[in-house]
Amino acid sequence: MADTARWGRLFSGAFRPFFLLAALWMAGSILVWVPLYMGHAALPTAFAPRDWHIHAMLFGGIPAIIAGFTLTAVSSWTGRPTMTGRPLALLVLIWVAGRIAVSVSALIGPFAAALIDLAFPLALAAVLGREVILAGNWRNLRVVGLVLLLALADAGFHAEAMGRGLADLSVRAALSAVLMLILLMGGRIIPAFTRNWLKMRGESRLPAPFDRFDASAMVVSGLAFVAWTVAPAWVGTVVLLGLAGLATAARLTRWRGLATRSEPLLLVLHVAIATIAIGFIVEALSILWPEIVDPTAALHLWTAGSVGLTVLGVMTRVSRGHTGRPLAAGRLEIAIYALVSAGALLRMAAPYSGDAYFHVLACAGVLWAAAFLTFAVGYAGILTGPRANGRD
Repeated sequence: MADTARWGRLFSGAFRPFFLLAALWMAGSILVWVPLYMGHAALPTAFAPRDWHIHAMLFGGIPAIIAGFTLTAVSSWTGRPTMTGRPLALLVLIWVAGRIAVSVSALIGPFAAALIDLAFPLALAAVLGREVILAGNWRNLRVVGLVLLLALADAGFHAEAMGRGLADLSVRAALSAVLMLILLMGGRIIPAFTRNWLKMRGESRLPAPFDRFDASAMVVSGLAFVAWTVAPAWVGTVVLLGLAGLATAARLTRWRGLATRSEPLLLVLHVAIATIAIGFIVEALSILWPEIVDPTAALHLWTAGSVGLTVLGVMTRVSRGHTGRPLAAGRLEIAIYALVSAGALLRMAAPYSGDAYFHVLACAGVLWAAAFLTFAVGYAGILTGPRANGRD
């Protein structure tokens, strides 16, 4: 009976299975990729090791976390019941099938693997789109559009890998879609979370509401990502990336992030957006002076840094909030944020480490994976157990 109740609770909200499985996948895939990249292991995948690693992150773990967050949030956006039970379990199985298919694509064929893999982002977009349309909540169709863009990038990734052997443009398109989604949703939830936290402390100076400045910054960021995706070496791309970095940084100063420094659960989200702003500038510099600013290091500021911090910050906060626990970080959460930050910093340092490159790379991978594994182990009881008040 206890096991049955635990399974029932696991599928009582989308954040529960998707956060837990995504954390395990992110950790496991990194720990597999490091020996794979060094030639000490092999997978029956049609992808090159580099592409399998990229796909595992951008089209494997990240979409599952997006699903966990958006399917949980969509009920508050629309006022409609959240997805639970068998429909949720089916969606989780579709995601699992995609991960298996890509990893054994050399056995089942790359085209069959692509079809199985693409079923998940398309199903997620369909579920979100249905809820948004039925509720007439039209502004959130932007979220659905970005999920569809991620699905399109996934299709392009498979096509590039099959046709050219390595994916390129689709990687930038996917990362752009993920970062735009972070900027879109972060611009909504981070100031709101900060406003509520400051009000509880009697503060009168609160984050600025979303206005034309935020909208303009989003437009500039979108244009920068489009230019970076299709013309990464163009001088105009450098200009747009620089403008996007400045606009995002200016936008962030309006959210009163420094006032949250005593609460890591909130501060980590501000820091994550700050790394996106810095990433725009560093990416621009890597285009101008690649011999000084390594392009791989610049890219991993966004992937290992911005995305890693954002998803772990969101997963910890949502998991605590939606299970009735205090919205405050303890030692577990601080350890998670420290591990992912250390892993990201080491990954960015690896290209500059000379003969120690593989050692630094391995250490970076272990630390980054440890952050997600620590979340999975530390939050397993929370995600499969009852709410803090004891009610399922």
